[in-house]
Amino acid sequence: MTAHEEAIERETDYRVPALQRGLTIVQMFNARERTLAMNDIAERLGVTVSSIYRIVHTLTEMGYLRKVARNTYELGPQVVADGFSYLASRDIVDIAMPHLNALRDRTSLSCHLTIREQTDSLYVYRAFAAQRLSVNIPIGTRLPCHCTAMGRMLLTGLGEDALAGLYQHARLDDYPPPAPKTLPELQQLIANDRERGWVLHRSDYSTAIACAIRNHLGQVVAAINLSGPEAVMDNGFSQDRYREELEKTADAIALELGAGAT
Repeated sequence: MTAHEEAIERETDYRVPALQRGLTIVQMFNARERTLAMNDIAERLGVTVSSIYRIVHTLTEMGYLRKVARNTYELGPQVVADGFSYLASRDIVDIAMPHLNALRDRTSLSCHLTIREQTDSLYVYRAFAAQRLSVNIPIGTRLPCHCTAMGRMLLTGLGEDALAGLYQHARLDDYPPPAPKTLPELQQLIANDRERGWVLHRSDYSTAIACAIRNHLGQVVAAINLSGPEAVMDNGFSQDRYREELEKTADAIALELGAGAT
């Protein structure tokens, strides 16, 4: 690089060194290195301790670092608060959409995304497979949770008492089998679903497999399914393959929602 080029680069360099160092310091902490001494931080930056003292002090005052011992620090609560505020601001549909579209393309089966509103499973997105006999449930459709695969997975996020409270005034005996007829039947069904981690449900001419989606708090916030004609889905090999694809997709969506974050 010539002297002229170096001069141009200096003139167009808009970096703020102190801000760059501050962000670099925050990025030094990870699951393996939860605490760092001031000397370690300075050494990694290639500077003296005195030159980063004010930066570390500022980060500590703002809650991005927390002092745990003499000249030793860990990440502060503000890092977590900011991260989860961002995650919470992301719409579940925006996050799930590309994953469900990819799942549909890999399997040639329709995929749906639902959330729970009281005892209803509300369909908020679909990735429609363009083939004859595809299962196509419109966005905005509401179905009783206890009657569908996704609805049952949404209910697995509730404990036994919460489930009982939700259904204490609900009629369960107006629906055809295999829907449960009583609250104890429903509680046992959901307990089994929770332990299994997925639900397979057969209806007229079609079969659906569903999994739950969890957020950064481990809460069930949505459910997804793969659904198709009985002729395509109704054999053990296909069901195992589709379930594995569905579970991988559920894990990928949950990861973007912060599941497993520390």
